[in-house]
Amino acid sequence: MDNAEVIHQLNVILLLVLYLSAPVLAVAAAVGLIVGLLQAVTQVQDQALPQTIKLVAILLTIVLLGPLLSGYLVNGARDIFNEFPTIASSNATSQQ
Repeated sequence: MDNAEVIHQLNVILLLVLYLSAPVLAVAAAVGLIVGLLQAVTQVQDQALPQTIKLVAILLTIVLLGPLLSGYLVNGARDIFNEFPTIASSNATSQQ
């Protein structure tokens, strides 16, 4: 396996991480913005309130989108594990 293939595999893995984390990050940002605006309007300065609401929103996002996102994760892991024989065979021939 040459450097181009390794870089391609790393690119695929990093994009997979980005796709899997994007919904959770988007929900956390949106909830943080909404709670921050509500706190500014009502002048409530409790620091535990936004953290608790974000935590609940993130957990609900993971529960609701988990089955959908896990399919992408399983397919990505399957592709990587299918590449292992190619990596092992190319390393064995390069060491001889």
